[in-house]
Order: sequence, then C-alpha cells, then structure tokens
Amino acid sequence: QVQLVESGGGLVQPGGSLRLSCAASGSIGTIDTMTWYRQAPGKQRELVARITNAGSTNYADSVKGRFTISRDNARNTVYLQMNSLKPEDTAVYYCKMNNYRRDYWGQGTQVTVSS
Repeated sequence: QVQLVESGGGLVQPGGSLRLSCAASGSIGTIDTMTWYRQAPGKQRELVARITNAGSTNYADSVKGRFTISRDNARNTVYLQMNSLKPEDTAVYYCKMNNYRRDYWGQGTQVTVSS
C-alpha cells in the first residue's frame, strides 16, 4: 500500500524559512509529477509548485522567487524549500505524486507564519 508522508511544517516568523519533505512508501513505481498544493482556511486548495520526472518546474505566481521545489527519485521524495515566508503563506500543505496510473496524496502538514 502506497503512503505519502509529509514533514517539516511548523510555526515560523515572517521572513523565515521552512523545508517541507514528502516521502512515498510502498510500491509506487516510477513517479511522473510531484506537486505541492496548499489550502488556507476558507479558501480552495491551490497549486504551489510542480516538478516533472524530467525536472521541469512551475510555480504559482505568489511564490515565485521564494519557494523552490526539488526531488530525489532514489528516495521517492519531493521537497519544498520556502524562504521569505509571509503570513499569507499560512496553510495546510499537501503533496501529490502521480505514477502514470493514478494520483496519491499526503495527509497534509500545517505551516503557520506569524509573529
């Protein structure tokens, strides 16, 4: 059974940094895209960053220049380095992986940016 486990969330002051990780366990096979989403209270879930198997990336306009997505295929892990965090980045962050057959989702990790 495939599971995605996220870690790295927490409370940080504005201007601070966090690094999120999401690791897949089980027989997920070859992973195509790895994606981070977030959902703030009262808002719809939105795409934050995506990375393909070929290494191509794209970002939401709101995080460009501040967030960096990367992946380690040997560890079936995706990372999200978040710098210069703002209060509006506060949300539950979810990872999603697609293995050419279906999507798998993590359970979410809370990121709170507050002084």
